Amino acid sequence: MNGRKSIAYGLVLVAAAALLQGCGSGAGINELDARMTEIKARPRGRIEPPPEFKPIATYTYAAHKLRAPFSRPVDEKLLEVPEGRPVEPDLSRPKQYLEGFSLDALAMVGTITKPSNPLEALIEDPTGSVTRVRVGSYMGRNFGRVVEVSSDQIALVEIVPDGQDGWVERSRNISLAE
Repeated sequence: MNGRKSIAYGLVLVAAAALLQGCGSGAGINELDARMTEIKARPRGRIEPPPEFKPIATYTYAAHKLRAPFSRPVDEKLLEVPEGRPVEPDLSRPKQYLEGFSLDALAMVGTITKPSNPLEALIEDPTGSVTRVRVGSYMGRNFGRVVEVSSDQIALVEIVPDGQDGWVERSRNISLAE
């Protein structure tokens, strides 16, 4: 067994010596030195400066107060606002989950009721989640407050910009999806 180990050890030493011999030949190093000297002797290049960009005129986007161009037109029946009561959304109120979606993306899929509780509607959002809403809940991106829940539809009042730096209330309905 000892003889085999010594033979294997000898073969490893011979292989290592052969590998090291290949690294020590000077012919490749002389060619490399000549190539490096040639590259260093070349004239240095000049890097062009980046082009000078002209500033682009800014544009103030003011269409955020208008209806989205790809949403369906809605009944523009505006609610009467009593004198002395300004209409404006409560921006300090925490947003509810369904206020992250437009009303066009929400669908009423049913209702649910419990004894001694008011009727609640089931609303499906684009992610497929179903959420309960009742009178006083908020939904839609225009501060829509639920004012009535019936077995076949939900009545909402939205607060939308009037186009003159003010706000108006608009009624909307979401009907039960078939």
